[in-house]
Amino acid sequence: MCATVPAEPKKGAKTPRTPMPEQDPSVRVTNFSEVALGYTPEMAAAEAARCIQCKKPGCVKGCPVEINIPGFIAKVKAGDLDGAYKVIKGTNALPAVCGRVCPQENQCEGSCILGKKGEPVAIGRLERFVADTFMAKDACEQLTGDEACHLQREGLKVACIGSGPSSLTVAGYLSSLGVKVHVYEALHELGGVLVYGIPEFRLPKAIVRKEIQAMSAQGVEFFPNWVGGKTITVPELLEKGYNAVFIGVGAGLPTFLNVPGENLIGVFSANEFLTRVNLGRAYNFPKTDTPAFIGKHVAVFGAGNVALDSARTAKRMGAEKVSIVYRRTEKEMPARLEELHHAKEEGIELLCLNAPIAFHGDENGRLKSMSLQRMELGEPDESGRCRPIACEGDTCTLDVDMAIVAVGTSANPLITQTTPGLEKTKRGYVVANEETGETSLPGVFAGGDIVTGAATVISAMGAGRKAAKEIAKRLLGEAAVQ
Repeated sequence: MCATVPAEPKKGAKTPRTPMPEQDPSVRVTNFSEVALGYTPEMAAAEAARCIQCKKPGCVKGCPVEINIPGFIAKVKAGDLDGAYKVIKGTNALPAVCGRVCPQENQCEGSCILGKKGEPVAIGRLERFVADTFMAKDACEQLTGDEACHLQREGLKVACIGSGPSSLTVAGYLSSLGVKVHVYEALHELGGVLVYGIPEFRLPKAIVRKEIQAMSAQGVEFFPNWVGGKTITVPELLEKGYNAVFIGVGAGLPTFLNVPGENLIGVFSANEFLTRVNLGRAYNFPKTDTPAFIGKHVAVFGAGNVALDSARTAKRMGAEKVSIVYRRTEKEMPARLEELHHAKEEGIELLCLNAPIAFHGDENGRLKSMSLQRMELGEPDESGRCRPIACEGDTCTLDVDMAIVAVGTSANPLITQTTPGLEKTKRGYVVANEETGETSLPGVFAGGDIVTGAATVISAMGAGRKAAKEIAKRLLGEAAVQ
């Protein structure tokens, strides 16, 4: 039999992917400045030229908000940044955010045809370049890419509970159509997980504030320090005459390990640790007055993006040694490959095939060590990953004075407990229509982690966009929906 002749690589696959300038690892572990420094115009043009403009672009199907990716990249190649920004803003409310924190390798870039023969187009880096470089003339252009916005429509108003990515998407979309939006946030600062959860070195908070300021200038009203389900409830909002209510409160209830010693001083949930450092600006102590517990030998349990964020933050806060403890192998880690690469460059140690069985404290109740159980991989479980199995009798004890538990979150019950008739799952998440976002209560919508459980920023935005489009259809008619 004759050997099969390999197909000639596509034109763009022959050109190497344009690398992103970054801070040197030895320097960046001493600061909270952004690691990736962004493309120059020349770099962006070179990378945009790699796109082969597929007739059936898989990248668009791989994007949860369905950005016209070939369209905006063609504009970048032509040097038309205004046009590129307008294309992106047609479906994406937060491009500067998504360009930094989305798992592009599993979504748009993971579906790029060039990736089959070489390296995919750096779609996320190009999106970030456009968002960072575009200079809006006013709030309307910042929100939509257009100079003209709809005038505010009298008698229509929508409430959002929570100010994370799903609610911001709803607010941005509806306000650009002239619908009045009020956003109620439990914390004193707006942005949800974008502010309290993602570290400054991955997502500078000035970027989030810029997007929120544009929405405010466009008429969105934000109300911090209003706890959804406590100081404001869904029934109360409906009684106040809102035409629709969107629930975007996330899933911020920490999950713990349930092993002995977990209540010792020095054991934290990732939520508490990251909130203190990010939202409380503890990384800038004593210039800010929120201190943070700082350990010398830190163990982080989990292997997702939150675990890596916690480990890299602890390193920057002064830890001498930081270890990520994970039951499976590095291959099974769900974190973004780029973040894992950065963590290893920064000296984060991986203790794979290990599971915690106990924490040990001193006479003052402070963490001093932990016991680990050696694991091996068995057959795949329902997630498709190999099930970790304990190697009986194979344990070890390591000295640690701080532990951060980053093994997931669950739904905060405040909203579901105070909203009669709101259907929820056995795990406490809100049940919502996958296509419209509507819940069991007419006119009440939900999206993001409170529906799906902990997921990505872009998936929450995708859910917010679907809900916003459905709300717009009902309030303004089919013709108004973009």
